[in-house]
Amino acid sequence: MSSFFFWVFALMMLIFGAAVVINRNPVASALSLVVSFLGLAGLFLSLDAYFIGIIQILVYAGAIMVLFLFIIMLLDLRAEKLRKINWIATAGGIAVALALLFQILSVIGRFPAAKQTFPPLPKPASDDVHQIGLLLFNAYNLPFQVVGVVILVATIGVIVLSRRETR
Repeated sequence: MSSFFFWVFALMMLIFGAAVVINRNPVASALSLVVSFLGLAGLFLSLDAYFIGIIQILVYAGAIMVLFLFIIMLLDLRAEKLRKINWIATAGGIAVALALLFQILSVIGRFPAAKQTFPPLPKPASDDVHQIGLLLFNAYNLPFQVVGVVILVATIGVIVLSRRETR
């Protein structure tokens, strides 16, 4: 994958990662986290780690974020009230972030291997997704099915507990 897509996915992760922290609305913050997870999955896919990228989308952007959104809706969280910005703390945070960036760049500048590009990785003989699927459904079939039933029971329990009585 070209370096253009790397920068697109990296900027998408950084922008929406900052939006997670900056947003006052918890739902908007959770949805920004979903987009950040999608950018991370794109980076994994660009590294030819297809299984990890797809699992990132299915598990984190799918299941975990649905759980977070469900909890936010269940707790009925409101947007946080706007407060005055503490300029001293903000300036201190920016100073610490710039000092960390300076330290990272100075270490990278002194490390000669950091200036070289990595050679391309050799293609594996067999697909990792196929091997994981065989292992999961042959050796760990019963625990896999038990986890599915436990998740189903937990979902039904949350729906029953969050249901409001109408009179």
